[in-house]
Amino acid sequence: MPYPPHSERLDATRVRAVATWYDSHARDLPWRRPECSAWGVLVSEVMLQQTPVVRVLPAWERWMERWPTPADLASATQADAVRAWERLGYPRRAKRLWECAQALVERHDGAVPADADALLALPGVGDYTASAVLTFAFGHRAVVLDTNVRRVIGRAWRGVPLPGPSVSRDERELAAKVVPAEVADAVRWAAASMELGALVCTARAPRCQDCPLVATCEWVAAGSPGLADAPRRTQAWHGTDRQVRGRILALLRASPDPLTVAGSAMLADVEPGQIDRCLHGLVVDGLVALVDAERGRFALA
Repeated sequence: MPYPPHSERLDATRVRAVATWYDSHARDLPWRRPECSAWGVLVSEVMLQQTPVVRVLPAWERWMERWPTPADLASATQADAVRAWERLGYPRRAKRLWECAQALVERHDGAVPADADALLALPGVGDYTASAVLTFAFGHRAVVLDTNVRRVIGRAWRGVPLPGPSVSRDERELAAKVVPAEVADAVRWAAASMELGALVCTARAPRCQDCPLVATCEWVAAGSPGLADAPRRTQAWHGTDRQVRGRILALLRASPDPLTVAGSAMLADVEPGQIDRCLHGLVVDGLVALVDAERGRFALA
């Protein structure tokens, strides 16, 4: 849909309203504290991908206690990282984070770089993660555009109920215009808009009456249309390959020795063909290794 006419004055009004709201409502999260290292911020951003804060918080605290620097993680094994990931989901993130630690030690003397190109060259670091680290760890001005921020801007500036599956060029250009010119204000906006999207301007049950943008929101002004009709991006879970992969990894994490996975009671309701398919996928992804082909024993890679 076309954008409403752009107004820098209205941008500034909305940004100030969100920042003021954030000053009173921000959650006290350890990766937001001044003493948190750039590595701690990077770890939090990787863990928070597709995973809610309530699940990430205890995992992040255990991870940082065990591996407070990239060098600490780099000295561990990939299997250690995947095992410590526990049930956060999407375990390839653990592998990527371990690979990232290796790269930081090899290329940057064990420090997280404050440079966009250097960050983007790290394993598992994309545009969003690089921008978030630059902003939250180093206080740089960047366009931090996660799903929460996209939803806030989409509703308040464009009147769109939910963002699309991928970031469009026009969407990114608008987000760049909204970011304040002053560095400190830009950093505050990034954190505040993300928090507003997570706590108030939520996907399915927005609390518009509590939102600092309710008086200037294009979506509210239009009558909050389209949310009930928007397709729900729910993913089936029970019986899927993703669930079976998770069960297999749970078995291997819990065992100090290689296992014959197929005979486990934990997989008794799974078809043998699905077990084989999931094992093959885990091996291809580099998360699992076949260590005894004769007896079909697997272990974390």
